[in-house]
Amino acid sequence: MGLAALGEKARLAGIVLTIWPRAVWRRLAALAGLPREVARRTPDKLLIAPHDLRTTDPTRAAEIYAGTFSLAGRVLETKGGSPFLAAAPSEEWADALHGFAWLRHLRAADTTLARANGRALVNEWIGLRGGPAQSAHKPEVAARRLISWFCHAPLILDGADRAFYRRFLKSATRQTRRLERMFHQTPDGLPRLTAAAALAYAGLCLSGEARLLRTASKRLSQELERQILPDGGHVSRNPAALVGALLDLLPLRQAFTARNAPPPQTLLSAIDRMMPMLRFFRHGDGEFAQFNGAGPTSFDLIATALAYDDARGAPVEDAQYSGYQRLAAADGLVIIDAGPPPPFDVSQQAHAGCLSFEFSAGEERVIVNCGSPRFQGGDWFAAGRATAAHSTATIGEVSSCRFTSAGLRRVSGARVLAGPSAATARRERSGDRIGVVASHDGYATRFGVVHERSLWLAHDGLSLTGEDVFRRVEGSRSQSDTAVALRFHLHPSVRATLRDDGHGALLALPSGTTWMFSTADATVSIEESVYLSDARGPRRSEQLVIRASVRATPRIAWSLEAVDEAAYGRSARLPTASTLFGPPPQTA
Repeated sequence: MGLAALGEKARLAGIVLTIWPRAVWRRLAALAGLPREVARRTPDKLLIAPHDLRTTDPTRAAEIYAGTFSLAGRVLETKGGSPFLAAAPSEEWADALHGFAWLRHLRAADTTLARANGRALVNEWIGLRGGPAQSAHKPEVAARRLISWFCHAPLILDGADRAFYRRFLKSATRQTRRLERMFHQTPDGLPRLTAAAALAYAGLCLSGEARLLRTASKRLSQELERQILPDGGHVSRNPAALVGALLDLLPLRQAFTARNAPPPQTLLSAIDRMMPMLRFFRHGDGEFAQFNGAGPTSFDLIATALAYDDARGAPVEDAQYSGYQRLAAADGLVIIDAGPPPPFDVSQQAHAGCLSFEFSAGEERVIVNCGSPRFQGGDWFAAGRATAAHSTATIGEVSSCRFTSAGLRRVSGARVLAGPSAATARRERSGDRIGVVASHDGYATRFGVVHERSLWLAHDGLSLTGEDVFRRVEGSRSQSDTAVALRFHLHPSVRATLRDDGHGALLALPSGTTWMFSTADATVSIEESVYLSDARGPRRSEQLVIRASVRATPRIAWSLEAVDEAAYGRSARLPTASTLFGPPPQTA
């Protein structure tokens, strides 16, 4: 057994010893319901109700009143029963139900019936203490519930009698105390940041909670310093995490102002750094680049967050801390994943997409990654994490990262166990071009190969040239000629047709413009693909694929240039995940 294999087994053993006690503790806490309460007084009143920035749909109020709960892509009809006692159609649905974010739809309806319905559902939850569902007692769900209750207190308490008011305050206080005790059991990453924000909300909203506000502000500062990187990216490397965090942090900043309390400087600084990163990941059509778990883009939520950006700072080009690079010239835009996987504890949604890129021309996206479906779980979610679902190179038909096995997945989620450890990137200029030269060693252990990619964008944005180099690691024992597949996934709106010589393809965009993809080093094929990050579900698309081998073709140069050609259309059935990507990414 090689040293690399022994090292990986030792790392796996260390991970098990780290996550298993946490999982056992969370399970015991869930089975025990609400732990022993601390004898502390209940606050006398709510002082403020922060603003919820998330999009509302008042028509949903009638559905909820009728007992129809459409959450997390699933629908449940209560048929007169309690939603908190019903069998949840999915864990995500249960999390959304007990998180109470749907109260915003009732508040948007602004009717006496909606207010009474919201109050009745909250009162029912308090009486059941969440019911038997484990989701009700997850700290991350409790955090979302507290934020929702505080933000929508006017809906819940308008017209309520004194007895219900006291009951509501007592429950909110009890949940806050429990969240304080369970804070470090909250899953790392955005869930823990949400928990820190929820405690700060509680300190601001509940009367007489100066001590809580001090400790919560300190915790929030610690999480922001740890999770929001110097360039404004999130430690999970998921672009969508920025939107979720800002939708909680922006109203929190306003809440400090409303209470005449100075917000932590770390909060102000984090928001200022995150805003330009929102623009960093946006294509010309407003969609987010699809890296590391980013799913369908919520245009309204991004626009809402950006409306609070007073500085209007330009996006950075070199986001080295987050592991991304950006090339922008005229209407051309290239966004590149040039970083290693995020730390194990925050890699639940990370992808094996190192050196993948996306390219857009104006408001039209041309080359993309497959992305992630709106909701986790299932074959499509797992398939979207594979290297083959990204516009980069796969070697030996496997992914550049390995994910935890089914056994560990039950307690830790499908996290990244191993992947590129040395990912480098440098920016260059050559004449009228700007470029990035990046590399990663994700295939060095298994195949003795390092992948290096160069991308160059012309100053007019009308030409993108690239070169992929596969270098043998000095001293590597691997002598076999390894297969390489270079993939360029196309946006569903793009239609491709092969050139007669087989060394390229014409790409027709909806606007009628055409781009020519060319390579002299190998032949190009058009294969089926799928775009997962569509709000309506997976959409059929195409991909350009160059197949070669490390020994025969260690260097592949290619180009993408705008030309004047007519567009054409094509349609076909949506393929399956196994057809496109083969077996799921390797686990250990």
